[in-house]
Amino acid sequence: MRVIIGSCGHKFAIEVGLQEPVVDIKNKIAQLLGVPVASQTLAVCGLELLDGLDMEDYPIVSDGTKIDLTIKYRMAPSNFYHSDKIQIIIKFSARQLHIEVDRTETVRSLKEKIHIMDGTPIKRMSLFFCGTELEEDFRHLNEYGIHEFSEIIVFLKSMSRVKYDPPSKRLSLVVQTSSSLLNSARIPMEMKDSSTVKELKELLLSGKILPADDYLFIHKQRIMRDNCSLKWHGVDDGDFLYVFKGTVCRS
Repeated sequence: MRVIIGSCGHKFAIEVGLQEPVVDIKNKIAQLLGVPVASQTLAVCGLELLDGLDMEDYPIVSDGTKIDLTIKYRMAPSNFYHSDKIQIIIKFSARQLHIEVDRTETVRSLKEKIHIMDGTPIKRMSLFFCGTELEEDFRHLNEYGIHEFSEIIVFLKSMSRVKYDPPSKRLSLVVQTSSSLLNSARIPMEMKDSSTVKELKELLLSGKILPADDYLFIHKQRIMRDNCSLKWHGVDDGDFLYVFKGTVCRS
């Protein structure tokens, strides 16, 4: 029979047998999502499914039943940190997922896991790490420097860009200064979306549009990172970037 596994608002279906132990179902989920069996709790209508029992021990479970999956990661002792398994954070514009992967897993495999958990079509995904797009599906995650608790940003291509995705495009944007800087001036700019915040800053300083000083930029209430591109930050044509004097320290 086919049951629906639901977790954090996301669903996917798997085939299970009546005499299949609960722990075997957890193993299937572990293979699909990379979530350790020990971190999984399965329940139906608030009733936990125990590892030592089979599906036929739960008459409440039938074809099409929704089984709730709760994931609770446990911190491993320090002497176990040499494992190739790492946890990473997948960030969308309004939500995020936590996924366990192998360091040597490929970009394509990661996209497949995101598709299983979130339903996002693989062809629409553009993955970014520290401002760099993970363009080559066959490369391993560790080749891009991805490590424990790395944040992978997911941008969704529009349907018109699925077949053809130009490497970069020009953006018209407005740099808005604070009231204490150039009296709240609005500075129109044109930049490639592949340009970094650092390059934008250098352009403003070299053209003496801004006086020499330290600055930080904000886009949609988020502080922007110097070494990340405008595309990485999700900057669209016509957007405002707010500039203030100051620096930010990241731990």
